[in-house]
Amino acid sequence: MKRRIEIMDTTLRDGEQTSGVSFSAAEKLTTAQLLLEEVKVDRIEVASARVSEGELDAVKRITSWAKEKGFLDKVEVLTFVDGDASLSWMEEAGAVTMNLLTKGSLNHLTHQLKKTPEVHFEEIEKVVQKAVDKGFNVNIYLEDWSNGMRNSMEYVFQHLDYTTKLPIKRILLPDTLGVLTPEESFSFVKALVERYPETHFDFHAHNDYDLGVANVIQGVKAGAQGIHLTVNGLGERAGNAALASAVAVLTDFVKDVEFNVDETTLYKISRLVEGYSGIRIPPNQPIVGESVFTQTAGIHADGDKKNNLYVSELRPDRFGRRTLYALGKSSGKANIEQNLKMLGISLPDEDLKKVTQRIIQLGDKKETVTREDLPFIIADVLDRAPAVERISVQNYVLTHSKGLQPSATVQLKIENKVYEENAQGDGQYDAFMNALKKVMRQEKFELPELIDYAVRIPPGGRTDALCETIITWRYKGEKKEMRTRGLDSDQTVSAIEATMKMLNLI
Repeated sequence: MKRRIEIMDTTLRDGEQTSGVSFSAAEKLTTAQLLLEEVKVDRIEVASARVSEGELDAVKRITSWAKEKGFLDKVEVLTFVDGDASLSWMEEAGAVTMNLLTKGSLNHLTHQLKKTPEVHFEEIEKVVQKAVDKGFNVNIYLEDWSNGMRNSMEYVFQHLDYTTKLPIKRILLPDTLGVLTPEESFSFVKALVERYPETHFDFHAHNDYDLGVANVIQGVKAGAQGIHLTVNGLGERAGNAALASAVAVLTDFVKDVEFNVDETTLYKISRLVEGYSGIRIPPNQPIVGESVFTQTAGIHADGDKKNNLYVSELRPDRFGRRTLYALGKSSGKANIEQNLKMLGISLPDEDLKKVTQRIIQLGDKKETVTREDLPFIIADVLDRAPAVERISVQNYVLTHSKGLQPSATVQLKIENKVYEENAQGDGQYDAFMNALKKVMRQEKFELPELIDYAVRIPPGGRTDALCETIITWRYKGEKKEMRTRGLDSDQTVSAIEATMKMLNLI
């Protein structure tokens, strides 16, 4: 039979210790509801006792809701060895499960509390007995336990010899400073599991060396019956072991354990917490980052069409997501075909090559191209001027300064002759057009009348990627109008493109 692991999420307590993060009472309630009802974690740690009135209000809201739903014993609060103070706070908050913070290393006990082990243990016992008398469930944290095992293992055993005899439910083992290696995580947890086989141990990893998830897995393999995680890896300093990553690794690589978490909700809770915390998720964050299920290289998209050659067990549908195919300078035809297929568009091979080349050009300019940009790119590419350009812009300088009129210097090539003119205008494009008029007068050529100028970006696209300018012209008083378009990340440049198309067409 598989061994069952409890997953305790501490985003609302330890995760809130991330620099600059403070959840409102309403945000804490919403997050707690989603974690317990949809993500289905076993327990949540929601606050530290005696922090603030706002914290008290948040816990009251959570416990009131949890009581109605039958989840009250799943809501936990960090408390302290402080006589009756934390217990009174627990009663007022309506909570029934407390995680009592005690000293897990002789170094902390000696230099912070300045007490002997015997005195500390007696004080712990008094608080535990009072808590049990009030009907509370009690778990005990061993703060700095990891350094305790490294440097004062006999003290840790002395602590547990005493506290495991008390009426408690769990012992919580934090790597408070995130200093453990995976090998130490395994050996330290295993030593306790073997010495105290009847005790439930939780492992709580921090990520200071980017080993949080690796340490969690080793702790589970060593026999820990519970693990502490946070959404998006929030937490003090470098954060805690991340919920989504740990769940994925446990599912795929630790086959003898089982747990409740619904993988399809991990992306949803990640986005919610990102919004509430204000801490942006890196695009390459495993499982929940925007880019982690995006294929960029064209060869990968081609391989996906040929027996899923670039697909692993880490499939996006497990997490309520889907594979995307990035558009940029590494894109091949396969990438673009996949995106066109999602838009319901098909192109002849020759047109597809032109679109591919245009996307590569944009990628070389470090522009981000989205799927929503594709119809605009197709329209631009297939609406381009003839292959032989009689008129082309060789160079230009556009200036815009406060208190000075915008100006443009333009170098234009008309067949084999090169012209250069400078002009001012009401804006950069107007200045460009005035310089262009000077050139065209020398060629005895009258520019058509500009009668409409429209700018738009693709819906859902990014303004730093593409901007489409559509200009409508009327030539020499004729009733017939012509329309040309330009596409670039810069509005003025896209207008210049549209203008050069017009010149070559007429």
